[in-house]
Amino acid sequence: MKIIRSSRCSLKELSDAKREKLQKIISEYGAIVNFFIKYFWKETPSKSQLLKSIVDLPDTWLSARLRKVAAREAIDMILAVKTRDGDKAIQPVHKGRRMYVSSTIATLLPSKQAKEFDAWLHLASIGEKHILDLPIRYHKHFHKLCKAGKRQESYIITKDYVQFSFEIETGMKKREGKLLGVDTGINALASLSDGVQLGKSVKEQIESIKRCKHGSKEQKKRRRALKQTMCEVANSLVAGARLVVVEVLKKLNQKTKIKRRLSKNVRRTLGSWAYRYWLERLELACEWNRVSFRAVPPFYTSIRCSSCGHTERRNRDKEMFLCRSCGYDDNADLNAAKNILFRFLSGPYGAGFKPCSI
Repeated sequence: MKIIRSSRCSLKELSDAKREKLQKIISEYGAIVNFFIKYFWKETPSKSQLLKSIVDLPDTWLSARLRKVAAREAIDMILAVKTRDGDKAIQPVHKGRRMYVSSTIATLLPSKQAKEFDAWLHLASIGEKHILDLPIRYHKHFHKLCKAGKRQESYIITKDYVQFSFEIETGMKKREGKLLGVDTGINALASLSDGVQLGKSVKEQIESIKRCKHGSKEQKKRRRALKQTMCEVANSLVAGARLVVVEVLKKLNQKTKIKRRLSKNVRRTLGSWAYRYWLERLELACEWNRVSFRAVPPFYTSIRCSSCGHTERRNRDKEMFLCRSCGYDDNADLNAAKNILFRFLSGPYGAGFKPCSI
């Protein structure tokens, strides 16, 4: 199994003159992407149809190579929104904050003279005879990915960092290990179907973030600490597992049935950004450790009895669960985690994970 991982190297050592020139290039690149989005919106060509007559359409000083890259990104953005939203798709907009470049434009060269840097990302064939050398300093995460896989010859560049991609061969999915249902909550970030609760400090961390002034350095610091906690919990959770099943909880701030699955206090405290980040970290940890990652609909998992199947709203009282039919009692989040795992195993795609005794 192959996975793609990325690592960002900061451009904080970039001079003001180079940063200004880089921002000019990225802004012009974004404008050309938007030109092609409008041009391709009704009839989207394949990338193989990007002939010179099409690439030369926009009035710009960017080189033909970079215009072609912009056209390809426009096609990718169009196909992504049309695949996701269908007939309700709205034209995407490139915000001019980053650009994709390939080996036809960018070359990573080792630094021989400047000892404070590990490499230079040499940018040429940009247009208007612009040539840029961006100083790159490697770090621990970059070296880890470089050792684990093969670095790809394509880059994402912003005025603040360069993002590198690596293709990593992880091997086949695990055939042995625990089957875990995961319920996400406030008092414990992850309640597992085997009775374990992880990340009991997240409520306090999120409350401390809410007390900070929005956009302040202290808020950013505490958000980083929360993200670090989520990463640690995700790595701890997947250890020894071969299957992780979560709930599909999207659009937490919109008026949907899924919104009513979570209380107002949970939505306000956990926040959609934190929940998204948590699921992304958990999925990445599963991929890296060869653990299967699945998701199921969330309906009634919090009020269904994992013992007898009786479903009733009165079964749950805050953090406690007591079945009105069979008398089964448990922590409400742990009971929900068991229902999440059962929903997957009893569905059409769970047969391959069922123990032989089932």
